[in-house]
Amino acid sequence: MQFSEQWLRSWVNPSISSDELSYLLTMAGLEVEETTPAAPAFSGVVVAEVKEVVKHENADRLRVTKVDVGTGELVQIVCGAPNVAVGLKVPCAMSGAVLPGDFKIKPTKMRGVESNGMLCSGKELGVPDEVDGLLVLPADAPVGSSIRDYLGLDDTLFTLKITPNRADCLSIKGLAREVSALTATAQQPFAIAPVAAAHDEVRAVKLAAGKACGRYIGRVLKNVDAAAVTPEWMRRRLERSGLRSISAIVDITNYVLLEQGQPMHAFDLAKVDGGITVRFAQAGETLVCLNEKEVTLAPDTMVIADDSKALAIAGIMGGLHSGVTTDSRDIFLESAFFAPEAIAGKARTLGFGSDSSFRYERGVDFELQRDAMERATALVLDICGGEAGPLVEALGELPVRHDVSVRTARVSRVLGVALSADEIGQTLSRLGLPHQATAEGFAVAAPSFRFDIEIEVDLIEEIARVYGYDAIPSDAPRSRQSMLPLPENRRPRAAVRHFMAGRDYQEVVSYAFVEEKWEADFAANLDPVRLINPIASQMSVMRSTLIGGLVDVLSSNINRKQPRVRVFEVARVFSRAEGGFAQPEKIAALAWGPRVAEQWSLKAERVDFYDVKADVEALLAPRRPSFRAAPHAALHPGRCAEVLLDGQVIGFIGELHPRWVQAYDLPSAPVLFEIDFAAAQDVVPVKAQAVSRFQAVRRDLALLVDERVEVEAMLESFARVSTPIVSEVALFDVYRGKGVEEGKKSLAFRIQLQDMTRTLTDEDVEPVIAAMLAALAEDHQASLRA
Repeated sequence: MQFSEQWLRSWVNPSISSDELSYLLTMAGLEVEETTPAAPAFSGVVVAEVKEVVKHENADRLRVTKVDVGTGELVQIVCGAPNVAVGLKVPCAMSGAVLPGDFKIKPTKMRGVESNGMLCSGKELGVPDEVDGLLVLPADAPVGSSIRDYLGLDDTLFTLKITPNRADCLSIKGLAREVSALTATAQQPFAIAPVAAAHDEVRAVKLAAGKACGRYIGRVLKNVDAAAVTPEWMRRRLERSGLRSISAIVDITNYVLLEQGQPMHAFDLAKVDGGITVRFAQAGETLVCLNEKEVTLAPDTMVIADDSKALAIAGIMGGLHSGVTTDSRDIFLESAFFAPEAIAGKARTLGFGSDSSFRYERGVDFELQRDAMERATALVLDICGGEAGPLVEALGELPVRHDVSVRTARVSRVLGVALSADEIGQTLSRLGLPHQATAEGFAVAAPSFRFDIEIEVDLIEEIARVYGYDAIPSDAPRSRQSMLPLPENRRPRAAVRHFMAGRDYQEVVSYAFVEEKWEADFAANLDPVRLINPIASQMSVMRSTLIGGLVDVLSSNINRKQPRVRVFEVARVFSRAEGGFAQPEKIAALAWGPRVAEQWSLKAERVDFYDVKADVEALLAPRRPSFRAAPHAALHPGRCAEVLLDGQVIGFIGELHPRWVQAYDLPSAPVLFEIDFAAAQDVVPVKAQAVSRFQAVRRDLALLVDERVEVEAMLESFARVSTPIVSEVALFDVYRGKGVEEGKKSLAFRIQLQDMTRTLTDEDVEPVIAAMLAALAEDHQASLRA
């Protein structure tokens, strides 16, 4: 909401500066987003009256004028404005004046004719004006007075960010009430007197939607001059509140909206057929609105209708065909209360809103309608003339307000400030909240303009706002603290992140909301968890895998010519589960490009499956994961595997499928993994063990096996017959080629044996090796390579 500080101070004028007022409102919960001057700085400009205009002898487009500036002598000024004429009152920059942009006015000669000043347009003064030429002032403007004083240009425009619960502050009246409470400054008296009826013509009002429309007041005004000019003071206040002047009648309804907070509308009485009915729209009913858009009204949309047609969408916008024009002579003014729930969401459905709908859907004071009608009527009669008829009022269901209790002790406990009952009572009075003292505090009658006061904490919040949030001491909490135990079998989250960074990965954070296409491509998930109200169309579902985010980061880096990318993410994923949803935490990583950064000592080699597999093994060490070939929707067939730990599948690893490499325009396939984060956190506690003083024995076994035999399965066979003296079994060579028949491969294993008490002999070692060979022959038909 935007408003003029001068307008506000005409209601309540505390002894504080504009900056102090801005700070006060912000600290009270009415955030001031911006303050701007009504006009840029300038000086030396006065109101002048043009007394004489003659054509310049040396220029067709220039005029030589003589103007009265209130000094007793006429001043000669050369002017090129097309609208300069005798009798006009216009702004005049005297010699020595300084205009916006530090433009200084000096006596000069224009085409040989002396000019001692400058007649100004609105643009030259930084004042909004639609006239092409000089800014024409009203005929009663006092000659010689400062233009800044006359037009009230030493004004500040405040832009407030009003929260939805404070609809009572969407008017000058509401803001004045708020400032009065915050500063303990009395408001200027502002009484609204009833307007006596000058004729007896009325239009019957019927409420067919009594729950949605709690009150409807109408009045017929006859013989008005709708073409009358809106007064300068009203036009100025409207413009400084962000509304443009349209016509006198429309301007008056907008003015009452801004001043009182009550939306109003005026109908051309000649276009109203019979009485007024507030009802819900009929099936297929249409209306052309004031914005010239034709809408088909939904059955739950409330309309203002006459006996034959809809005239307006209730609380949102009037109809074009029934609107007031400059030719209108008789009008019907309406002032109504519509329930917020009946208006909320309708403007969004229609695709357009209004200042009225903005207020109605947040809640308008349901006792305000009569005052607003009297105020608008008085303004119409004063500006446009005419005669007012009697008020017609129809009542539906108005909101029921209940007393809300607030306890003095509870206020002090919540705020941490000891406030007496007298201080609380004074604060409630300043806020305009009627109250009665009780044994524990006060019973407060929530007023009609405060829809947000329903429970005790609402009142405590009001007391805190007036007391001042910045006045509440910010005492640091004090308590006994102790270090929480860190189990040895659980690694801290930060340690996992540091480990990944140590493996040359960089952490990324991506949205949990992703494209539905990602879920289908990378998880084969055709039924993802959908968002009811997504923040963007491309973020409509919840991710069930982290792959999409990592591939997106890779694509972004490739587009920025990064030659090597290694990233990881720790985050939750979301999927459907029995009885609801599952959201486990995962850790995923992606590697693309060279194995190591470019350097002179190593040749460039592309990262492969085994590099990332080594990262997974290091991450889970000292526990030893196993890997089992298994398909995955996102990964290359034959180049991906499940990751198992203690026999349980904890994730997957592999190279991105060529289909997605092409679809996402990647130069080559990245290698990635995703595993349960809990598995990365679980560790085996360190156990101290003495180092053997005796030499180890090494045996190398080169075994011929079928091409389909997996190394993992052979290592399991080694482990099955292993004895305590076997300290390590590791694959160190794979060979295919000359000397190895087709369909076979040679796998060379290093077996290290060592005892803590003695040096091992052949008699100790050979039986162990023989048992291993027998197990491998039995399980995998392995034989020693000749």
